[in-house]
Amino acid sequence: MDIQHRLTTLTLPVALTLLTACTPTVQVAPPSEPITINLNVKIEHEILVKVDREIDDLLEEKSNLF
Repeated sequence: MDIQHRLTTLTLPVALTLLTACTPTVQVAPPSEPITINLNVKIEHEILVKVDREIDDLLEEKSNLF
């Protein structure tokens, strides 16, 4: 066997070993703590109702405006 043939026979297994060692792995695992969702929601409906009530009270007090 000549040197080039020997080098090819050695290089191929080494290259395959290196390529298989570098394959990425993906693992799916459940979280150790429960998932918490923090929702900070601003409800403008309450604010509008309060303003509407104040306007109603004002109109009742000064019914001669309209």
